[in-house]
Amino acid sequence: MNTKIVIFLGLVALVAAQRPGYSYGAPQLDDSDEDYGPAKYDFAWAVKDDDSGNDFGHQEARDGDRTDGSYYVYLPDGRLQKVTYYVDGDSGFVANVEYEGEARYPDSSEERPVYAPPPPSPPRSFYGRPN
Repeated sequence: MNTKIVIFLGLVALVAAQRPGYSYGAPQLDDSDEDYGPAKYDFAWAVKDDDSGNDFGHQEARDGDRTDGSYYVYLPDGRLQKVTYYVDGDSGFVANVEYEGEARYPDSSEERPVYAPPPPSPPRSFYGRPN
């Protein structure tokens, strides 16, 4: 009987020794020399909401080290702000900002609506009244 137990424990130890160990170290870098080629993308988006008056957008395109793009926004004073930019290699971000239209401000004598939030509702009791 003792021999069977010793053989069984020996087999368990042998199987346990052959299991691979797990490491929680830092990930290893892949040394393969994969070349993904130069970066290339193109995107554009825009938002126009008549209820809120929001109107703005952005577009950008990249091919290798050259990136070209622009964005625009209608300002609260009525002007359109347009920014065109480029990045070419190590030249950094080069932008050109332009404004279209003329700024309009309300007269100081005009009555401007003032937003007032509704008054808070009274606190509610989450507990029933004692009987």
